[in-house]
Amino acid sequence: MIGLKVRKDLEQFFIEDLGTSDLSSELLFPEDEQAEAVLISKESGVFCGKEVIEIGFRMLDEASRIEVNVTDGNLVEEGDVIASIKGNIRAILTGERVILNLIQRMSGVATMTARAIELLDDTSIRICDTRKTTPGLRMYEKYAVRCGGGVNHRITLDGGVMLKDNHIAQFGSIEGAVSHVRSRLGHMTKIEVETSTEKEVLEAVKVQADVIMFDNCSPKEVEAYTKLVPEPLISEASGGITLDNLASFRKTGVNMISLGCLTHSVQSLDISLRMKGEL
Repeated sequence: MIGLKVRKDLEQFFIEDLGTSDLSSELLFPEDEQAEAVLISKESGVFCGKEVIEIGFRMLDEASRIEVNVTDGNLVEEGDVIASIKGNIRAILTGERVILNLIQRMSGVATMTARAIELLDDTSIRICDTRKTTPGLRMYEKYAVRCGGGVNHRITLDGGVMLKDNHIAQFGSIEGAVSHVRSRLGHMTKIEVETSTEKEVLEAVKVQADVIMFDNCSPKEVEAYTKLVPEPLISEASGGITLDNLASFRKTGVNMISLGCLTHSVQSLDISLRMKGEL
C-alpha cells in the first residue's frame, strides 16, 4: 500500500471516531501514562494490515514502539499475538477501534480470497475481485485480495474499458462498440466485453476483445464458451458465482473467475486488543 494515502485516510477515520476527544481515556488516565498492549487473533485466517498498525498507532503517539510479528498474507491461528504496542495509554485506547476495524476487514477479505482459491482447487484459473467494494476502502480491500492469493480486476473505471450489457444495448452491437472504443483508445489499455450467449461470445472473438467475460453462465456454458476463445484472448467467468458453487467451475478451462463476494459479503477476522495486565 501507499503509506502517504494510509496516513491521510487514517486521519479522516480517526476524526470520524474521535469527535472532539476520547472522554473515557482522558478522564481515566494521566496524559503521560505509559502502557503495553497486544493484538491477538481470536480465530484462524490470513492476516492483512501490518502498515495500518504501524502507521496508525504512531500517528497518535510518535514515540510508541510497535512490533508486528506477522507479514501480510501470513496465516494466523487462534491465540497468535499479531503485534505488540508500547506507548501512551491514551493513544493506544484512542486508536484501538479504528485500527482494529480496518485490519479485521482486510484480514477477512484476505481470508475469504484464500478460501476461494482452496475451494476452486484449480491452479489454471485465477481468482480476482470486482468493483463491489466498500466506498473509501477500495485500496485496502483490493490489497487484501492480493494478500490472500487473488488478483485485482479494474481498480478504477479508468483502469480499462469494460463494455457491459447496458453499454452494448445502448450503442447497438458488440462489434460496433469495440471498434468505436478501440479507434479512440491508447495501445496500453485493454478492452473487456460482457457476454451471455454463444452469439455474443463469437462476436467478441471476431472483433478481438482482449478479455471476454461470460456473465451469469452455468459451468457447462462456461466450459463451452471458453473453447470458442482463442489465445491470447482472455476468458473470464462472473456473476452468480459464490463460495458455495465455486468448485463446480473447476476444470472449465476459463482463465479468470471474478467474485464480488470477496469484498461485499466478507466476514471480518476476529482480532482483539488486550492490555498486558489482562493477559
